[in-house]
Amino acid sequence: MTHSSLKNHSQIPFGYHGRYLKIDLSTRTSQVVPLEESLLRNFIGGGGLGTAMLLKETDGNYDPLGESAPLLFVFSPLVGSPLTTSAKFSVLSKSPLTNRINDSLSSSHFAIAGKKTGYDAICIVGKSGTPTYVTVTSEEVQFHDAAETWGTSSATAASTIRNKIGKQFRVAAIGSAGENLVRYATISNDGRHAGRGGLGAVMGSKKLKAIAVHGTKQTSFAQPEELIQYSKSLSKLSFGSATEKYRELGTVSNLLTFNRLGTLPTRNFQQTTFEGAEQIAPDALSTTRTRDSCAACTIGCEHIFQLGDKKQTPVRMEYENLYALGPLCGISDPETVLAASAYCDEIGIDTISAGASVAFAMECAEKGLIDESNLRFGNNSALLETLQKIGTNTGIGAVLAKGVRSAAAEIGQGSEEFAIHVKGLELPGYEPRALQTMALGFAVGTRGADHNRSGAYQVDFSEDVDRLNPDDKAVKLAIGTEDEAAALDSLILCKFLRGVFSDRFASMAEMLALVTGWDIDAAEFHKTTQRIVTAKKLFNIRQGWTPEEDTLPDRFFDTAISEGASTGGQLNRERLRQQIQNYNLSRNWNADGNVPEELLQLLDIDFAT
Repeated sequence: MTHSSLKNHSQIPFGYHGRYLKIDLSTRTSQVVPLEESLLRNFIGGGGLGTAMLLKETDGNYDPLGESAPLLFVFSPLVGSPLTTSAKFSVLSKSPLTNRINDSLSSSHFAIAGKKTGYDAICIVGKSGTPTYVTVTSEEVQFHDAAETWGTSSATAASTIRNKIGKQFRVAAIGSAGENLVRYATISNDGRHAGRGGLGAVMGSKKLKAIAVHGTKQTSFAQPEELIQYSKSLSKLSFGSATEKYRELGTVSNLLTFNRLGTLPTRNFQQTTFEGAEQIAPDALSTTRTRDSCAACTIGCEHIFQLGDKKQTPVRMEYENLYALGPLCGISDPETVLAASAYCDEIGIDTISAGASVAFAMECAEKGLIDESNLRFGNNSALLETLQKIGTNTGIGAVLAKGVRSAAAEIGQGSEEFAIHVKGLELPGYEPRALQTMALGFAVGTRGADHNRSGAYQVDFSEDVDRLNPDDKAVKLAIGTEDEAAALDSLILCKFLRGVFSDRFASMAEMLALVTGWDIDAAEFHKTTQRIVTAKKLFNIRQGWTPEEDTLPDRFFDTAISEGASTGGQLNRERLRQQIQNYNLSRNWNADGNVPEELLQLLDIDFAT
């Protein structure tokens, strides 16, 4: 179908194919399903469109590892455009770790190749009886025996598959952890990961080792010349002062800053500063460091360190894996942290949940709740050995492979009080007693404790609030960061671009208009993000969400910070309860967080009930 006019809403808007591919592994069949323009405009792409598709593809509460459970790979109208950082895709499912919605983003050429297959999304359901990988092209879907790659790393599997079917294919694959159903296993592509919430376990439960994509179908853009000029301007801004920190220092530089501010979670959140921080600071990790970029990115924030005497093993390091495998476990040896991060990538597990699970076990062992004499904070070998047990689902690893919430339920003896998670998702490296707007963002997050779906830490680090005692305006500021994240995750663009926009919603609406031809402005685009956040909440309600889930672990209420620049920081249950109520009402939900019927009609999401 041509894109000659947008006046007829039955036609496909620019930037889209107007359809998705549904693959059933049980029957080894596939079908093409149309996507209405109204749905595309209301949910855009990425995490937004994926949420709407999850609501349409499922009915009621279901098993995330069950046969009917859908796994979605979703692109966006911006993929394939000259806009910097637009080569991204979103993967969505119900999380086997949290039993709530899970959407993870990844960058790479997989997004570009996947979009060229001629689909805006790929939905996978069913289960294969034997290890399988699937190839998707513009012409056909094929199912292949994956016995040769079963048990290998995602990188090895991708390389083997591409050598067999052609280097023009791009591959997303799981490692052994996904095959072993570790509840926080990842999906990897080109060394990057759709990381949190156990998407790899969903693939593993389907006996799906990999999906390979290649196509020739391009989408066109409504105003190509204007889009090119806008893209040039955006690229120039993206290489300016707003992104200099990420480009020159990388996110690993957060380690020393957070340590100085007393916001660095240490030893399972028992401390907020780490005496060994200097030993694993970026300059101490490796004398050899290189930089890299995601596909179609001008920022180049990725910092790669070298592991081993011969410096032959490249290790991508971000603040989150440095925090989780370092201070959180009391580890100050740089080689151990690099080796642990490399191992997590090799087997395909989320470094945040992995480090948090080991740290939880270390505290349990030190308190005598489990019989693991080697599990002690700061024990290098204990970290590496326990990660191996998690990946193979053996020994204490079989308990920890289900995440800290499940592990605490099994261990008992009061360990639930220091099982650090929200809705089952382990906390990233932000101390909520010292960053109390972020505490709210964690508590209400539909994915759980998540710094990528709520940027409320930006509010805490600004001059707008007192991070140890935020006032009422912090609630609306936190909502603003959540809406911005929903916008960026649906377009999909890198969040590091936030600082280059003078008016973020107006700028995002403008680029979407240049691509699609829609007459869309900042007000409509902002309403779209509110619709997306509410749709995610609706999915969770369908899966059994209750208001009691919107809280944080007891440790943050019962114990004050006793050291460093955040001394005295402590959460107050009643104040957080009031903030959550204000948050819900500000979103036009009920005070308890349920969504009123009239709002569904107002936001055009009444199909979700």
